[in-house]
Amino acid sequence: MAGGAREVLTLQLGHFAGFVGAHWWNQQDAALDRSGDAKEPPGELCPDVLFRTGRTLHGQETYTPRLILMDLKGSLSSLREEGGPYRDRQLDAAIAWQGKLTTHKEELDPKNPYLQDLLSAEGVLSSDGVWRVKSIPKGKGPPPVTAAKPVIPLEGGVRVWSDFLRVHLHPRSICMIHKYNHEGEAGRLEAFGQGESVLKEPGYLEMLEDRLHFYVEECDYLQGFQILCDLHDGFSGVGAKAAELLQDEYSGRGIMTWGLLPAPYNLGEPQKNIYRLLNTTFGLVHLAAHSSLVCPLSLGGSLGLRPERPVSFPHLRYDATLPFHCSAILATALDTLTAPYRLHCAPVSMAHLADMLSCAGKKVVTAGASIPFPLGPGQSLPDTLMQFGGATPWTPLSACGDPCGTRCFAQSVVLRGVDRACHTSQLPPGTPLPSPLHACTTGEDVLAQYLELQEPRALSSSHLLRSPCSVAPPYPHLFSSCSQQAVDSIPVFGALCSSSSLHRTLAGLARELTKLDLRRWASFMDAGVELDDVQELLQDLHSLAQCYQEGDGLTD
Repeated sequence: MAGGAREVLTLQLGHFAGFVGAHWWNQQDAALDRSGDAKEPPGELCPDVLFRTGRTLHGQETYTPRLILMDLKGSLSSLREEGGPYRDRQLDAAIAWQGKLTTHKEELDPKNPYLQDLLSAEGVLSSDGVWRVKSIPKGKGPPPVTAAKPVIPLEGGVRVWSDFLRVHLHPRSICMIHKYNHEGEAGRLEAFGQGESVLKEPGYLEMLEDRLHFYVEECDYLQGFQILCDLHDGFSGVGAKAAELLQDEYSGRGIMTWGLLPAPYNLGEPQKNIYRLLNTTFGLVHLAAHSSLVCPLSLGGSLGLRPERPVSFPHLRYDATLPFHCSAILATALDTLTAPYRLHCAPVSMAHLADMLSCAGKKVVTAGASIPFPLGPGQSLPDTLMQFGGATPWTPLSACGDPCGTRCFAQSVVLRGVDRACHTSQLPPGTPLPSPLHACTTGEDVLAQYLELQEPRALSSSHLLRSPCSVAPPYPHLFSSCSQQAVDSIPVFGALCSSSSLHRTLAGLARELTKLDLRRWASFMDAGVELDDVQELLQDLHSLAQCYQEGDGLTD
């Protein structure tokens, strides 16, 4: 572990969270490859914030995510529960027992063919099914991938998130909830109360606490936790109990929670839609109570019962029905939004970032991103920003509606991947300046001035980074104007915002809950939620919504 790293432990709870997390870790892995290239400048983001060093039983050095993930039985496909390549169970048995061994093999799920080809550059899968990890250059990340075959499209072959995860996991990363099934109609983790009850059981609670202690105790300076949590199903309850546990045991540490919802959903599925509404609302309120900050992330248009069209991006073509596509876009936004607390130099701590955005009880924020940021050939940053006019420069990613016409109380903005030569105006001396932005002498001033012009009453924090966001395979082919083979990184403009739009969203959720006849949904209540809990939820939801009324919070 590099000295001075402000470590973050990631909790990844749920299957869609697994999709987002797989893309996220793939992007971190690709950034490691770039930082190891002598031709690349030193990285701005510190990988030791998210990764840990270790050794296998064979003495080989590893660099694995500081990660605890929870998912259901049947969700791993060919990935082993103990982390796949990290352990050799036959060697463990041989150490413990010197007598005769009888080996029984079970048939493994077939690995995605692209992933098999990709990982062949990183290690050797021997005939006994044991992964032999190749040595790690410079102590970080796998060797660079040199594909000898053309890229195999993944869209049709991805069933679960482990089909395209390209990083190796530590044996203490994966926690399986075996009492519920990932597939099928029976034994599903459908309701908030079911999720809460999981971490009330001693076995699952001890499993989580054991892993938390393992990762936390090896940290030099733990700045906090980031939780990637499904909101639409019972994992909202798992996330709420996990956040409560973190708040109780690690007070003073930041807890950044990202509530994830896949899109779209169908109006003709009343039970699923009602459960989605209840789980999302219970999850948001309880997570806000125990987290430093909560941000819903979805490509859907609404958190409520009425489905709306998924959001569109001017320069992306994606299939909203494919979790593989939706999760890639959300992971790209997340990689940018979390940059402030992962910087090498002058990082903003997770707790400080949350405090800035959550003043006066505003612990729920919205996210938005421009993917990719549309800096055209020959354009400068001032040129591109002024082309947006007064419109919001990013696509909303929190299913809270269009932010136009609402007030922003506080925002954290990150622009990454813009070449330094484009940061300021390139107009010849004496040319009339089209805007105040063209008079700025640094890119940081351009960005700060732009935010001041757009939201003069908001408390704004901004970061301008040279490093782009990786979209190398197995990232899906989403770019509308160019060949996927030619794109391995893109500029991204992302923002977290505490906005009055959340008053409309949260109050709308409360109105929809009030109209529900909960007697019709006894199965949800039987899972561990009582009528008094719903009444308390409504009160908390109204109180949270009131925090975002115009005029509350910061004074003009």
